[in-house]
Amino acid sequence: MAQNRAGTSLELELSSLAETQCLAERIAQLLKPGDLVLLEGPLGAGKTEFARAVLRAMTEDPHLEVPSPSFSLVLSYETKRGPVYHFDLWRLSGPAELAELGFADALRDIVLLEWPDRLGAMAPQTALLISFAISGESARRARLSGWDARLQAIAAAEEAKGKR
Repeated sequence: MAQNRAGTSLELELSSLAETQCLAERIAQLLKPGDLVLLEGPLGAGKTEFARAVLRAMTEDPHLEVPSPSFSLVLSYETKRGPVYHFDLWRLSGPAELAELGFADALRDIVLLEWPDRLGAMAPQTALLISFAISGESARRARLSGWDARLQAIAAAEEAKGKR
């Protein structure tokens, strides 16, 4: 785990979609109302796949249909921990359009948000930021920052996984 001015960060190599899904499941276990997870990276980097795995874990439904919210902009899901909102801001031109989507109200619950650059200065400093990069045909690199204490739990789980 690396330390930088903005706090703690964790870099992970995810060699397959299954590893991305495992990371999503670990993060899903840590989510609570008021949490915001920002998912950034280029098209095809795995943002929606990651969100899909989080939602399936949180609803305890491995077959849950989780379409990309690219056209609807936001979709909501009921879980035992309350509503989870999945935002995709790809088509937004900036933060001014967020009010119409109910973004401020959704922040009381759990929010997964793709394309956080569209938030501008509205991006809360308390969010978990996951930056995905394509590093192979099905491999991804994920850099997690924010959530210092919970990030340490994720790092410990990754280290334990590596010792197996």
